[in-house]
Amino acid sequence: MRLSDAKIGERYIVEGIDLPFETRRRLEALGMTNLTQISVLNRKGKGILIIKLRGTRLALGCTITQNIQVREAK
Repeated sequence: MRLSDAKIGERYIVEGIDLPFETRRRLEALGMTNLTQISVLNRKGKGILIIKLRGTRLALGCTITQNIQVREAK
């Protein structure tokens, strides 16, 4: 499932990031790596997603969230 399809209030685990090298590298520097748990906090406007990643809130645009593969955390 793509992160752009995630529901507010749910937790997910990152399975893959299919983005250009620079963008992927920046997300990894912020702590978003494979098997990292994230929580979806809110949605804003057209596809902007606010997530909680390792205690930090991040806003990601729709182009980024469409290229991040996640699965539901249990």
